[in-house]
Amino acid sequence: MLAWVYLMGAIGLEVIGTVSLKFSNGFTDLKFSVLTLVMYGLSFWVLALTLKVLPISTAYAVWSGLGTAAVAIIGLVFFKEPMTALKGVFLLMIIGGVVGLEAISSES
Repeated sequence: MLAWVYLMGAIGLEVIGTVSLKFSNGFTDLKFSVLTLVMYGLSFWVLALTLKVLPISTAYAVWSGLGTAAVAIIGLVFFKEPMTALKGVFLLMIIGGVVGLEAISSES
């Protein structure tokens, strides 16, 4: 169970890193550039902690999938990026896949 908490933390750090990357303006804003690198580094470190317990296939799929979905939703809400019906369907598919992976990993 603690591994899943760590994994959610790694996802949160990765999402902060990705949003910071947008604000770094192509790594020309030092504050956001440093924040990006620190958040990604911490995210990888916490992800590595989860790999002591969770299979790499599950952990990486959940990390990348939920991170992708979270950043897409942040882009929609805060950066007013367009949302099409297909984009919504595919985001739901990502989230559904993550839920499925978590469900089957709990069985093993």
